[in-house]
Amino acid sequence: MPSASVIIPAHNEARVIGRLLSRLLADAAPEEFDVVVVANGCDDDTAAVAETFGVRVVETPVPSKREALRLGDEAARSHPRVYVDADIEVGTADVRALRDALLERSTGTLAAAPERALVLNDRPWPVRAYYAVWSRLPAVREGLFGRGVIAVSEEGNRRLMDLPPVMGDDLAASLAFEPGERRVVRDAHAVIHPPRTLGDLLRRRVRAVTVVAEIEQGPMAGQEARTGLRDLLAIAGRAPWLLPHLGVFLAITLVARARARRAVRAKDYTTWLRDESSRT
Repeated sequence: MPSASVIIPAHNEARVIGRLLSRLLADAAPEEFDVVVVANGCDDDTAAVAETFGVRVVETPVPSKREALRLGDEAARSHPRVYVDADIEVGTADVRALRDALLERSTGTLAAAPERALVLNDRPWPVRAYYAVWSRLPAVREGLFGRGVIAVSEEGNRRLMDLPPVMGDDLAASLAFEPGERRVVRDAHAVIHPPRTLGDLLRRRVRAVTVVAEIEQGPMAGQEARTGLRDLLAIAGRAPWLLPHLGVFLAITLVARARARRAVRAKDYTTWLRDESSRT
């Protein structure tokens, strides 16, 4: 049996799915991982590109990440299970580290995620400034969301399957586990590709605000990962050079909240504001 199942929901990811699979399988032994790519609602060559890597591909005409995760779970053969977004990069050693963290039963870890490695060198200054603050927020540093990868044990997998359907599946997954049940594995890293433009960053943040609003109004209310003014003041105290960055962070946050109001009032929790710039 493979030592872990890796489930990759992919909607029109032909441009980047090869980038992910190349790194994921680079040093893997034959049959070490049970990799399932779920091409959902694609009108590009996502499935064909994935098949060239010798992984299993499941196709569905339904463009839904939630449905893709469900289908991938049905097809998966092993535990632990590692859920990976198609637009990030994670290597063989990183998946092994996540798997091993979950197999250490004495720790009580049910869910694990890697450290983030943000690609920011060629991003415009406002995008770099935003992430300089965002990546230092306590909720962001401690939570499993925003990493593109969540790995769960068999027990953790059952808990995920019991979650209500929400747009922010990674945030909901993080909140489903108590701090002692989840772990950020320092030896594992996921390469995250942030937006290349301020406009695309705003689209992502509008989606994030909508995600939080949906969780606040649903059965998971009271478990939100909120950031307060005290958190921002603490960051400024530790790194005064970030004060201009804090101004950018607050401005983008306020604009995103204003733009998200219409969707929140309409309870539109299905429109996915996708960032295409990071997929080039």
